[in-house]
Amino acid sequence: MDMKAPIRVYMSRKLIGIRPDDTVKRAGEIMTEFDIGSLVVVDENGDVVGFLTKGDIIRRLVVPGLPNTTPVREIMTKNLVTVPAETPLQDVLDVMAKKGLKHILIEENGKIVGIFSITDLLEASRRKLETAIATE
Repeated sequence: MDMKAPIRVYMSRKLIGIRPDDTVKRAGEIMTEFDIGSLVVVDENGDVVGFLTKGDIIRRLVVPGLPNTTPVREIMTKNLVTVPAETPLQDVLDVMAKKGLKHILIEENGKIVGIFSITDLLEASRRKLETAIATE
């Protein structure tokens, strides 16, 4: 794995979204259906206005005892942490470590174009290991 490679090499371009007025129950159903741990929250224009993770659901809904009918907008993260698509992997990992993030949004020309997660890092590491083993 090239730690100097731009994050665009490792990011997932498949963004799955939800609307701010959808319920957290619906968000959980989508996360389960696609086996993912986060959703981008998009407004009616398709602009990303928030981010929702399983951790947000636990900390902001389950622990306080809110109903699963709570709108996503009430528990989503609004202050988005993004990095440019050209940012080296090592720098992205540093940002994630400093901020305690498991997911980070990737931005290009003012638009969210992808997401990078710890799972993506593990998958890239696994592929590299498999390649190394196959060449031996």
